Amino acid sequence: MAFSNAHDVFSRMPELFNAGAARGLDAVFQFDIHGEEGGEWHVTVRDDACSVSEGTHDSPRVTIAMSAENWLALVNRRLNGVQAFMTGKLKVSGDLMLAQRIYDIFPF
Repeated sequence: MAFSNAHDVFSRMPELFNAGAARGLDAVFQFDIHGEEGGEWHVTVRDDACSVSEGTHDSPRVTIAMSAENWLALVNRRLNGVQAFMTGKLKVSGDLMLAQRIYDIFPF
């Protein structure tokens, strides 16, 4: 499944959520997606469930910031997350190990 805009990705995250990969996790992911069709969302993973809300969270465990173009390339598996991080296309603050679990928790 290919995503064409950031809003689609976040609206589909609850149905893509892999509860088994998130078992025991209690965390908030903050996503700051810049540029046209970007926005801010936070994803709460708690009690083997997830919820997605627009806007910022007061105390996320990890914040992921990137352009909308690169976010779509990442979730569509055209951009490698490690390479994006190393080249500055993806910025992570907070729990880097948690950020690395995104593909397991949300198998796009």
